Amino acid sequence: MSTLKSLGVNGRFLAQSTTGVQRYALNVARSIGAVSSQAGGAVSIIAPPSTKNPDIEGLKFEVLGKNSGHIWEQFDLPHYYRGPLLNFCNTAPAVKSNQIVCIHDANVFLAPESYSLRFRAFYKIIQPILARRATKITTVSKFSARQISAALSVKECDIAVLPNGYEHVLSWNSALSDKARSAIDSNSDLRSKHFILVLGSRAKHKNIQLAIDLSAELSKLNLNLIIAGGQSKIFKEEYMKGADNIFNLGYVTDHDLAYLFERALCLVFPSMTEGFGLPVLEAMALGCPVISTDRASLPELCGDAALLASPVRPLEWIKHLQDIVASASLREDLIGRGRERAALFSWNKTALGYMSLL
Repeated sequence: MSTLKSLGVNGRFLAQSTTGVQRYALNVARSIGAVSSQAGGAVSIIAPPSTKNPDIEGLKFEVLGKNSGHIWEQFDLPHYYRGPLLNFCNTAPAVKSNQIVCIHDANVFLAPESYSLRFRAFYKIIQPILARRATKITTVSKFSARQISAALSVKECDIAVLPNGYEHVLSWNSALSDKARSAIDSNSDLRSKHFILVLGSRAKHKNIQLAIDLSAELSKLNLNLIIAGGQSKIFKEEYMKGADNIFNLGYVTDHDLAYLFERALCLVFPSMTEGFGLPVLEAMALGCPVISTDRASLPELCGDAALLASPVRPLEWIKHLQDIVASASLREDLIGRGRERAALFSWNKTALGYMSLL
């Protein structure tokens, strides 16, 4: 525990919009803070100017430097903080060696078309440097470890797998839903029919178009499709056609997500590649059945707790939807298996994994 007393956490993620990567950083930091507090440690979370204090128990909040963004991370952070550093969000100061860096996936190498040219160029420069200089590279799944090993020339056995957890969904409250509740309450079609839920950005590798292209088949099953999720600036804009039974909510809060998970017939997750697939874990934890892609990290995450389908074979998705619509017992079985599966993934276990590395 003496090591933890000199530990810093890169808090740049606190100034970013929340995606799965930032959610990982926040929840691992919280778990490390809780353990550190119990043991009398004093871990610091170090952030750029104008960052709001997240008030994480067990973590001292420090604002250092004058800049923001990548400039702050590459220059201010290593200049003002010289101790060991934990970085949870794919990037870190290139000049530091005494640090652990979590690289969530190799998507910038596997699906470069999903990202802007500027984003790709930066990641393809910074990540190989970090792979060579960092004390340890971590990631969130065995699949990601294999892909990162190939992309960054790091031995797979040298990459620690420390996955996402589920416990954060326990603080979500569907009674506090605003946008999702209003959308459903104000539309008679959404009130009277079941809906399937799709989450994620319009990035090409998310493959949301597969679900959109099923709109006619969904109509035959008397189903609506709700798409929820913000559009991150790092992704190219993609044009998506709509249909009468497709409803795009855009960005929603965590309470809205709880509301949607509780009411959806199932979550449909058709990604071509994922480092982990946090929405699948969240859905399972909240009792929402899952139909997931059979690629990348998802078989590893889902086990036998979800129905799997190829992201390039729409008929497989239609068959699974037909089965769920026709069989209430299948849906209940998926809910039960999903909850059991989700319980295997814990933020506390992951935080203890980072402490063990230290």
